[in-house]
Amino acid sequence: MIITRSPLRITLGGGGTDLPSYYKEHGGFLLAAAIDRYVYTTVTRPFTPGIFLKYSQLEHTDTVDEIQHPILREAIRLLDFKTPQLEITTLADIPAGTGLGSSGSFTTALLKALYAHRRQMLLPEEVARLACKIEIDILKRSVGKQDQYIASYGGITCFRFNPDESVEAYPLNISMETLFELEDNLLLFFTGFARNADSILKDQDTRSKESDAEMIENLHYVKALGVQSQKCLEAGKTADFGQLMHEHWEHKKRRSGGMSNPQIDEWYELGRANGAIGGKLVGAGGGGFLMFYAEDRIRLRQTMTHAKLEEVRFRFDFEGTKILIG
Repeated sequence: MIITRSPLRITLGGGGTDLPSYYKEHGGFLLAAAIDRYVYTTVTRPFTPGIFLKYSQLEHTDTVDEIQHPILREAIRLLDFKTPQLEITTLADIPAGTGLGSSGSFTTALLKALYAHRRQMLLPEEVARLACKIEIDILKRSVGKQDQYIASYGGITCFRFNPDESVEAYPLNISMETLFELEDNLLLFFTGFARNADSILKDQDTRSKESDAEMIENLHYVKALGVQSQKCLEAGKTADFGQLMHEHWEHKKRRSGGMSNPQIDEWYELGRANGAIGGKLVGAGGGGFLMFYAEDRIRLRQTMTHAKLEEVRFRFDFEGTKILIG
């Protein structure tokens, strides 16, 4: 039996510039962090022929073409199993549709497990590249590359997405003091709203492909904020980083009418008035998790708890997608 684990993520700056419709023309930059909430995948060879899949649904098929789950189908097809005899199970600490990059984490964990089942080892860059191939090139989803890359690499990592499709990855150069400040003062609260990121990102993707001036200018500005966020954190200016998060959120909301809603806006302003310097919805928007950078985390926690928002506490993950048993 092979068991793999892939971390979920939070975006710290530059989100949205990792979509091909933007970076192929202008280059993208993004700062992301892997967290210790995970997607797990097991792969084993059952005693009976066929493909047995266990996720939020159960599937038992004889051929790859019959598989309903698109990522599972294309990942198995990618490895060209001639006579499939596989059992795959997947579990997650946090459900999909909550803005923490679960689809990319799922795909990287799955590929790592399938290749390990074949006794082949993949480097982080290879795992991320193949995961992007499945989600973006084969399934034609309107998603970016950050989820697959930060899940594969782990850590707090800067990514440059180049027009030629190459990706540069390098760790954020911060002190241990700044690292601990980030872990202590970045707080995640679940809004109770789940959403499909494809629908929100599709609008951005379409407008970017059409060279919509407002959208392109917005993404240019967000990319610049991502670079500023890197500089603030490397200089230990965490409060300034918190303010940049607020500025980022204000610009992010302008991309789509579905980015937020009155209830989320109310919670956000409540947080800002009670201990948060800045914050934003993590992921494509529309729901999922509100993330704040706090100057008074005790007051912020009490306020959000009183507002019936559940906190998910986390630490950073520095291992990325890995084999636990194999």
